Amino acid sequence: MKRIRWPISPELIADCLLAVLSVAVTTAFLALIGRDTLSEPIIALLYLVPVAWSSARWGLVPGAYATLAAILAFDFFFTPPFYSFAMARMESLLVLVVLSVSAVLVVVGIQSGLSRTRAGERDAIFMLGLSEALAGLRTRDAVVRVVAGHLQQMFQASLVEVFILPSQSSPLSARAPSDASAHGKPDRVLPILAAPELVGEIRLWAGSGWLPPEDSYLFRNLATQAALAFERARMAEVEERRPVVAPIAGVN
Repeated sequence: MKRIRWPISPELIADCLLAVLSVAVTTAFLALIGRDTLSEPIIALLYLVPVAWSSARWGLVPGAYATLAAILAFDFFFTPPFYSFAMARMESLLVLVVLSVSAVLVVVGIQSGLSRTRAGERDAIFMLGLSEALAGLRTRDAVVRVVAGHLQQMFQASLVEVFILPSQSSPLSARAPSDASAHGKPDRVLPILAAPELVGEIRLWAGSGWLPPEDSYLFRNLATQAALAFERARMAEVEERRPVVAPIAGVN
């Protein structure tokens, strides 16, 4: 019988314990101030501080543990009858419900914001790396190979194809991995436009990876970078093929 392995690491356990500890410290601080000094809504609001801190510092799971600990601590220590989980007043129940909903919204909101920030940083790093790799290329064949390789590495796609339509020269194409084969239609097709003519396409098969929508900001930037690099390489090839005119003797 196959054993089930839970994705729990010692680091995650330590983070969860620290999150619960932050709630315990907050509880001790509030108890030191006294229940008579602060009202229940204010106490509930102060419990959002360790919840938000735990979510931002350690992540979603520790934030969830901090939320549960805050709800239980508020109910046990600060709602009558004290030192029990019973509710003597409807007002206390409503405050507890508001605390629970607010804590969940705080955790989800913080994690969503952090995810967007990390995704933006990752995309910026990838775009910078792609720009540096394309900067010195002087042939269109090199451009399509570099674009295919970078996109396959970034998205861990099963296959990436870059195809340049034939115009005055033969068509160009590259795929990464080079020995992979396409199965079915591509999951994403990105047009490569050059002022504003369609010069090619980028085709991606996700495989086990994840791909953003075709109209995403990242994909638009990728297609733009590929178009600019292709145009620079085309101009470089034209310059190399241009014959050198020798100066006429006797003319200064």
